[in-house]
Amino acid sequence: MRLGSGPILVTGGSGQLARALEAQAGERTLLRVGRPKFDFDLPEAIPPLLDSIAPALVVNAAAYTAVDQAENDREAAWRANCEGPGVIAQWCAKARVPLIHISTDYVFDGLKGAPYVEDDPTAPTGVYGASKLAGEHAVQTAGAVAIILRTSWVYAASGKNFVLTMLNAARKTNRLRVVADQRGCPTLAADLADAILAIADRLAEEGWNAEWGGIYHAAGSGETTWHGFAQAIFAEAARHGLPRPEVEAITTQDWPTPARRPPDSRLDCGKLFRTFGLRLPPWEESLARTIDTILA
Repeated sequence: MRLGSGPILVTGGSGQLARALEAQAGERTLLRVGRPKFDFDLPEAIPPLLDSIAPALVVNAAAYTAVDQAENDREAAWRANCEGPGVIAQWCAKARVPLIHISTDYVFDGLKGAPYVEDDPTAPTGVYGASKLAGEHAVQTAGAVAIILRTSWVYAASGKNFVLTMLNAARKTNRLRVVADQRGCPTLAADLADAILAIADRLAEEGWNAEWGGIYHAAGSGETTWHGFAQAIFAEAARHGLPRPEVEAITTQDWPTPARRPPDSRLDCGKLFRTFGLRLPPWEESLARTIDTILA
């Protein structure tokens, strides 16, 4: 199977990843779609929309990502994270169009004590993680030619994310409390976009390789805690003259949330490198570039 002549279609059009994909697309033909034109709450409208666009590749970056709100809005999370991706995957299977589906580190409970590989047992601890895991299963069982990319702690120079939240907080206070016992891999949306587009290029050049299908971990290289991430953000921002607040390390118990976060959701991304030769940059380097973009 080789890619057709249509565009790369990216769902979740207003999100960080979709915008990064558009920004990084270069001469590739890429189309972002989102609400109200594309809406998982109107699943019956999705196949006709896909028919009209006739994409060569679909990147599903749409999701219900409000982790805490999902605990009380289970049906909406399930529609967006499981049922909607299933509809896309079924269309892709019928149309013989490859699908790249974005998933999350929250499919794990974070208790392994080491970076997770793709075939480690999953055990989501909340509605968000459970619905995303169900979405993976929906994609895999639809019969589509599909690659699933699990990522983590995504941020960008715009949108709603931890980096911008911290920078805004630093303008208002000289002291912050940040959780220090949750560990993971910060991922710049632009780096993930580059990896996705590199996979798309391989598909265009070589056609589909049956060995490529399945789940991959795709996150920034290296690891840190939310507290360490915050300290790094303020260190980079200080280069631009932003005040550097004191960051108090606290525990998860000190900052209770409706949904339990995995305490250690580090992802081992070796399979992505072995298969496609792709490795996302060290998170510290990507953070420095992002702070420069925001503040320079």
